[in-house]
Amino acid sequence: MLNYVLKHTNLPQKSIKNTLALLAEDCTIPFISRYRKEMTGNLDEVQIEQIVLFKEQFETLEKRKATILKAIEEQGELSSDLSSKISAAENLTILEDLYLPYKKKRKTKAETARKNGLEPFAKIIMSQNTRDLESSAQRFVSKEVPSIDDALEGARHIIAEWINERTDIRNTIRNEFERHAIISTKVVKAKAEDEKAQKFRDYFKWDEPLSRCPSHRLLAILRAEKEGFIRVKVEIDTQRILDRIDHRIIKSKGACADQIQLAITDAYKRLLYPALSNERLVDAKKKADETAITIFAKNLKQLLLGSPLGEKRILAIDPGFRTGCKVVCLDAQGGFLYNETIFPHPPKSDEAGTIKTIERLVSKYDIEAIAIGNGTASRETEAIVKRIGFKNKIQIFVVSEAGASIYSASKIAREEFPDFDVTVRGAISIGRRLADPLAELVKIDAKSIGVGQYQHDVDQGQLQRSLDNVVSNCVNAVGVNINTASVPLLSSVSGIGAKLAENIVTYREENGAFNSRTEIKKVPRLGGKAFEQGAGFLRIKNGDNPLDDSSVHPERYKLVQQIAKDLKLNISEIIGNSALLKSIPLKNYCSEEIGLLTLKDIITELEKPGLDIREPAKVFEFNQSIRTIDDLKIGQILPGIVNNITAFGCFVDVGIKESGLIHVSNMADTFVKDVNEHVQLQQQITVKVLEVDVKRKRIQLKLEK
Repeated sequence: MLNYVLKHTNLPQKSIKNTLALLAEDCTIPFISRYRKEMTGNLDEVQIEQIVLFKEQFETLEKRKATILKAIEEQGELSSDLSSKISAAENLTILEDLYLPYKKKRKTKAETARKNGLEPFAKIIMSQNTRDLESSAQRFVSKEVPSIDDALEGARHIIAEWINERTDIRNTIRNEFERHAIISTKVVKAKAEDEKAQKFRDYFKWDEPLSRCPSHRLLAILRAEKEGFIRVKVEIDTQRILDRIDHRIIKSKGACADQIQLAITDAYKRLLYPALSNERLVDAKKKADETAITIFAKNLKQLLLGSPLGEKRILAIDPGFRTGCKVVCLDAQGGFLYNETIFPHPPKSDEAGTIKTIERLVSKYDIEAIAIGNGTASRETEAIVKRIGFKNKIQIFVVSEAGASIYSASKIAREEFPDFDVTVRGAISIGRRLADPLAELVKIDAKSIGVGQYQHDVDQGQLQRSLDNVVSNCVNAVGVNINTASVPLLSSVSGIGAKLAENIVTYREENGAFNSRTEIKKVPRLGGKAFEQGAGFLRIKNGDNPLDDSSVHPERYKLVQQIAKDLKLNISEIIGNSALLKSIPLKNYCSEEIGLLTLKDIITELEKPGLDIREPAKVFEFNQSIRTIDDLKIGQILPGIVNNITAFGCFVDVGIKESGLIHVSNMADTFVKDVNEHVQLQQQITVKVLEVDVKRKRIQLKLEK
């Protein structure tokens, strides 16, 4: 396993070896990257995830090898040479090629020919030594093989299968597909005028080298094919491939060569091309999936680590026209206080009543900030709220509603607020999302948040794994207040999981707030391993020990106590004293277990314990004169917020229903390899309007520096 992982990564051998050992001890990725830096050589989460990925690939490969070896051995066909080749196979493709001749097949033309006794005749042809092929064929004519032509045909079927099973030939064709394959599309005429098909119109007739087809385009093409609007082919130069196979197999001229040539053509068209063209498309799809998932994961990370307002009393509004705007008031910890519906917009247009209600609620609940969902009627509601002359300064934010409707109808929301309907739950989610995006977004299926592209077309298992890792890494990077965290948030803490998260919340409800990390051990079924993995990421505000509100792991408390003792101070006296902490001779505290990497982390944390790594939320102002796409003019310079990132650019909210696209070509004066290097999700930017297509609701923008 070590050699396999080493070969597939550029990581140091010692780091891989120690990481594999930690994984074998059921240590989690966040715990390893944060608290075992000396062992791993300071590997980060992404590098450790790489090791985990190749570890699992190796285990899958070894399991498949064992299955294949057993199957071939049971057939009595396992030679020492074949066993060695199987054991040495470095990937599943090589392995399956080796197994192909021994794999149990459904009834094939070659199998029928063998049963009819034609395999010896096929060998005669392949020897290419027979001058009188018809005489040889006559010997195999029988009741099941009534003529010479039937004997030749049956032999060709067997030869075609042999050709199909040759690893060298398969690899030659694979290489050709890899380098020269063309993907082409053709519209299904009966569907050409279908309204749903129009978004795929660009691919009604399309072709390009498959190796150059970008991820988003390939996924769009495959979706169009899946929905029945187009047909897709992956092709290479057939004659060139046939010539190359001929050259490998045919060593003479005459009747045998002619029969082999026919078998080669049959093998390619009937067996090799369908299998290997599909294999090439599957490989291309896999790479496209990986690209799309990587973009989705980056977007999700940026969204989860979005700027929190923090513990503020919030009035949240889920805007709407006909059904009104749902208003809720939340305390500083996100607890529900009150809800009401207001009707500032048509058909009721009760603007005066709306203003009066908001003023009353702001005063009654000491509201510090207002969160307005960015959906229908958002700009109209924002305009009314901003006209209110509040006595105290109230910050007004427009908050993304992405996924709020998913949460409001979920089991989690029903359990949290069983007495309220989906509209009230949605408003609560909007308010809580302003206070702490991470804590609220972990309650929503990440695929439903809408920060990616083609997330329902990619490998769902791979996507889920990637997104789960992102959520876990973000939650553990920020840390979790154990006395206020929900079950979904606690579930993502290293070593905890769903069941222990429920037990923590139940214990908290029955016994009150936790006062120390040590008390966490009293939670039913939370054993030593779970405590070791999770304690450093669980925070306790105003607890018995100031270190409990930091990322210093309990296993290092004695070290901190020793440092404080050597300084002749209490722990509380050294926390936050940056000058003093920086003067500590760290080398004096190094040991076999504790190195400078861990010591530097501890000192950094003691300087600013519990510091949130996220930037605080900032109020953003759209251009108030822009309300609909009709208000846009070419050349306008506008403020906007990045609300989605794709492989070909990013989408920007400029304060209207339709988001504008900054194509990669309009993002910088130089080539843009990675959109994320130029913009971040939820980033506040300035854009220039390049093109407005009102009919198609499309807006082209340029990033202004």
